[in-house]
Amino acid sequence: MATARISELLPTHIDPARAPVAFGKRALPRLMEELQCEELKSRQMALCSLCELLHNPEKAYEALHHGCLERLKVLLKDQDGFVRMKTSEVLHQLVTHSVGREGVLQNNMLSPLSELIDEPWDACREKVHGVFKMMSEFPAGVTSICSLGLVPRLVMKIPVECENIRELILSTLSGCMRLDARPALASDAVPVLKEQLQHPSAHIRRAASAATMAISVPAEGKVRVCEEKVVPVLVKLLSDDETEVRSNAAGALMYTSIITQGKYQALEAGAVPLLLRLIDSEDVASCAYALRALTCLAQAPSGRAQLIHNLPQLEERLCHPASIIQRAAATAIRVVSWTP
Repeated sequence: MATARISELLPTHIDPARAPVAFGKRALPRLMEELQCEELKSRQMALCSLCELLHNPEKAYEALHHGCLERLKVLLKDQDGFVRMKTSEVLHQLVTHSVGREGVLQNNMLSPLSELIDEPWDACREKVHGVFKMMSEFPAGVTSICSLGLVPRLVMKIPVECENIRELILSTLSGCMRLDARPALASDAVPVLKEQLQHPSAHIRRAASAATMAISVPAEGKVRVCEEKVVPVLVKLLSDDETEVRSNAAGALMYTSIITQGKYQALEAGAVPLLLRLIDSEDVASCAYALRALTCLAQAPSGRAQLIHNLPQLEERLCHPASIIQRAAATAIRVVSWTP
């Protein structure tokens, strides 16, 4: 029989950890007010609610319009660890939207955020590095990260961070080194990357191999990779179980084998048969990188002697549907078949 008794429990769809969201246009202004509240619980609940709202790009734009970033800049220095963590999570959610990335750069939010790199909370550091990774995928974000001088600090953090954060750092460095590899080279990043290339985690190897390819682009990077004996490690990764790792390793060898030292190190490590196996890969990037690396190796007499017997395999690539593979194969055939 039904009674008039009212339960003291909250309805199942109400989360007591989040602040109640006001209706309509009043929702975000109310949350902005609560972010400045002196009561810790109110700030925590407002941040939790804000995280949910910012999944919507329109809400992200509205939050920026109401001065969200100015309040978040203050909360990044809050004494409460949970507040700092949720604040970095809000920023991570914001930078998934183009309007959020523009706002973060315009308000110079990366500078105060970088102070949390040494935050004791793993969850907070993960969100912080998530923001840096997202920003490193865009030229303006990379420029900002490099201008703050963060690359040396990030390199130092790689060996000591947990795996999921380490992967984020390596991805951030890849973006930065594609713009300018000199700060990473000056920070002695090559030995650090060499160690990560041999990590048991496929995610770490993938991120490390991408970073190694980026650092191999400038001449100084090629020389350092050879000096640190990274080439044999890259050759070994040509047989990795992960497609992206194999592709990145082939790309790094493509750049490194441009110089004489890189050519002979790759040949001595047995790169030719492994690269020949990759040119039959369905992955276009792996095939293109492998063909270009073989072209570089064929410039050495010993490399040409190994490849001359594989011209039919190279000629098959001339019929590949991708024009980039056709051009790379034609160049490889021309270099391999050249006679003095």
